[in-house]
Amino acid sequence: MASAPIIGISTYLEPATCGVWDTRASFLHEAYLQAVLDAGGVPVLLPPQPSESDRAAQVIAKLDGLILAGGADVNPARYGEQPHEKTGAPRDDRDDWEVALYVAARSVGRPILAICRGMQIVNTVHGGTLLQHLPDIVGSDLYQPAPGVFGSVDITISEGSALANILGSSAHDIPVYHHQAVGKVGSGLAVTATTSDGTIQALECPSALGFFLAVQWHPEQQHHDRRLFEALVNATPHTSKERP
Repeated sequence: MASAPIIGISTYLEPATCGVWDTRASFLHEAYLQAVLDAGGVPVLLPPQPSESDRAAQVIAKLDGLILAGGADVNPARYGEQPHEKTGAPRDDRDDWEVALYVAARSVGRPILAICRGMQIVNTVHGGTLLQHLPDIVGSDLYQPAPGVFGSVDITISEGSALANILGSSAHDIPVYHHQAVGKVGSGLAVTATTSDGTIQALECPSALGFFLAVQWHPEQQHHDRRLFEALVNATPHTSKERP
């Protein structure tokens, strides 16, 4: 019987309190873990750590797939810009680690699903830029209505894309929570979903060796729809002995 695929998920390393303790901790919203479990995978947390390429490669070698999770803003220095006044404080340890994980996973064709911040990390790795504060561009807080409140948007999906093969030509009422978005698209990436105002909601990489999908929304919040996570899990080798 095939073993369940092991899916690594990048995490926060942030100040946290638990009982009598007030310390830095690695943590992740349970919704990501449940989404992977629902899809038939085994979630494993990947907290920020020294990001030498060898370390990331060792981690990726033990995994069947990778999820780059949502979180804080990417440091604008990565795409050659000064921070906007609304851009959050940099988390360079997480940026460095996720870049290393992505590069290592892509080099060996591991299935990759990048979510929200994850998509933004991927775009900067490919030389792209970010729009640092969407309300300045679209004129509303549609994509992040209030702290801790998800917005809801419809998207149009490009015909023939991997995303269209999973979700069809459109998706409705998808949960969004981002005040930044992809600006200039990175080299080798293709836009495969947008909202009506042109905000990019999905990227794909035609040259990827394996499954690759980056989305700006939060599919882990769609408890009734696990198709993206199922696509990731189904793209993995299902036994540890099949991993190189």
